[in-house]
Amino acid sequence: MGVHQNVSYNKFPKQGSFLGREVRVCFNYDTSKTLKGKVIRDDIEEPLLMLIHLEDGRVISSTECQYS
Repeated sequence: MGVHQNVSYNKFPKQGSFLGREVRVCFNYDTSKTLKGKVIRDDIEEPLLMLIHLEDGRVISSTECQYS
């Protein structure tokens, strides 16, 4: 749990140009196995999170994978 000044009931960080884009995702630099995903959050201000919704239903952070 936590608190951040840019996230509240009626406030959310500004979103970047990757929001809504389709991406290909791999893990541990293994490009022989990729998944399709869609960027569902792309903060361009604090807390600077990027979240990707994968085709298999998982939601991951951009720091947990490689994407293009």
